[in-house]
Amino acid sequence: MSGAEPVRRRRGPGRPRQDEAEEGPGTQERIRLAAREVFAERGYDKTSVRGIAKVAGVDPALVHHYFGSKDDLFAAAIEVTMEPALVVPAVVGEGPDGIGERLARYFLGVWENPATRAPLLAVIRSALTHEAAATVLRTLILRRVLERVAADLDVPEPTFRAELAASHLIGIAMVRYVVRMEPLASADPEEIVALVAPTLQRYLTEA
Repeated sequence: MSGAEPVRRRRGPGRPRQDEAEEGPGTQERIRLAAREVFAERGYDKTSVRGIAKVAGVDPALVHHYFGSKDDLFAAAIEVTMEPALVVPAVVGEGPDGIGERLARYFLGVWENPATRAPLLAVIRSALTHEAAATVLRTLILRRVLERVAADLDVPEPTFRAELAASHLIGIAMVRYVVRMEPLASADPEEIVALVAPTLQRYLTEA
């Protein structure tokens, strides 16, 4: 039939418009940063994909397209904070000598920065009551960072050693930044590094 308009295909659930999909990696990064901001501000419970999409300025379907579920987006948002791909080479790159100090300084550096502290507070608080958040904590901090650090050092029982290091570091985070127990809450970060580094060194390197 002449003059008829072309039939427009309907989008399936979770599929972005073509013009949205073509925005590519820049859009994904904007969504990740928006998710980090919203999770940090509202916590895991009160955060929705729709709310994150609004802050990022995109359709909620586009969030689902790039990141899947709310849990997957939570993990991606926290990973922006931890940057495991950069951390592991920086911590192990100079060899086993001083690795405890480098790891302690990296960990405290992330927590001391207000921009990265807020989402980490969200994940630790949420991990106490939500399995999804606990999974993010285990996967990102233990599997993606500490286990790889220990494995690269080629020591016996790397997983066990990584878990010991994780327990030490997460314990410090809980007492200093969540519970805010004094005098640890107001101690100089360098003083903490000096006291904690030898223990982390022993966990990760001693046979």
